[in-house]
Amino acid sequence: MQQPEHQEQSAVVPKKRSKLRGALRASLFLLAAVVIAAGSFAFYALMPGPRVEVSHSRVFISKGASVEEIGDLLESAGLLDSDPRFLLLTRILGVASRLPAGEFILDTNQNPVDLLNQLVDAKPVQHQLTVVEGLTMEEIAELFAAAGWIDKDRFLALAGDPATITAFGLDGIASLEGYLFPDTYQLIKPSPGEGKILARLVNRALEVYGSLDFGNADLSRHQVFTLASIVEKETGMADERPVIASVFHNRLRKRMKLQSDPTVIYGIDGFNGPLTKKDLKTPTPYNTYSINGLPPGPICSPGRDSLQAVLTPADTNYLYFVSKNDGSHYFSASLGEHNRAVRKYQR
Repeated sequence: MQQPEHQEQSAVVPKKRSKLRGALRASLFLLAAVVIAAGSFAFYALMPGPRVEVSHSRVFISKGASVEEIGDLLESAGLLDSDPRFLLLTRILGVASRLPAGEFILDTNQNPVDLLNQLVDAKPVQHQLTVVEGLTMEEIAELFAAAGWIDKDRFLALAGDPATITAFGLDGIASLEGYLFPDTYQLIKPSPGEGKILARLVNRALEVYGSLDFGNADLSRHQVFTLASIVEKETGMADERPVIASVFHNRLRKRMKLQSDPTVIYGIDGFNGPLTKKDLKTPTPYNTYSINGLPPGPICSPGRDSLQAVLTPADTNYLYFVSKNDGSHYFSASLGEHNRAVRKYQR
């Protein structure tokens, strides 16, 4: 009776061993799969991307771009090979929510880990745009529009909007002509928009104005900007500006007309020159041959030197000046001397 029982137990043992071996094989297979997957992922994460000859590549990431879209952009820029593991890598590194928007210059031929770390810490590319002295508001708008930073019409509409003007504390003026300060501006993409760019130019003008030596000037701020814009247009020579300013101050004190050609030109729509006697006799709010005193506002954006020249003009008795055709001017205190200079230099 014991022999059959012994045979039944022997049959059970191999079955248990078979299950253990199966479980072990499955565990080993799973472990091998994990090791292979981990190795493959590590290989992807630490091996350099596409081999290219250039050392840097420029990429623009728009605001709100998804991680997948950023991966596509990096691939298009030759910085990454297309791989679904990119998304997982950003999660593992904890940078998925920290990838910035903007324009960046990134190193090529680096592995995805280093590339992502560089992108997280990267500073946006800065673009310089220089506004030179003497440009009108429309010319400045064209400059920014040509570089792709603004829409010209929206910019000019804002510059003439009463609410916008009031927000800058410049009540009582028709537009921001003259208050868009000539300087070199650093800009980063995407564009901050017309309103913020306009604010930078105006705030810079007011900041510079507030830093000047006011001397004994008895003009209002708007009058200073207006007269400085005329000085800016009359000469490109820095050492002449205080003398030019003195001529206009002397004329204002004597209640003489300013008789400045640039103001006449500004008041003529579509002027393409040359200036004629008819132009000088055509009344406009800016024709200082026909109006008394200053025109209603600036005719361009004056720089720091012209603003300072108006606030602290040279001490002269000059009332006239004429171009010597070499960029400089001849100054006179009397009409007779001025007429002789005109005959000499303007033949």
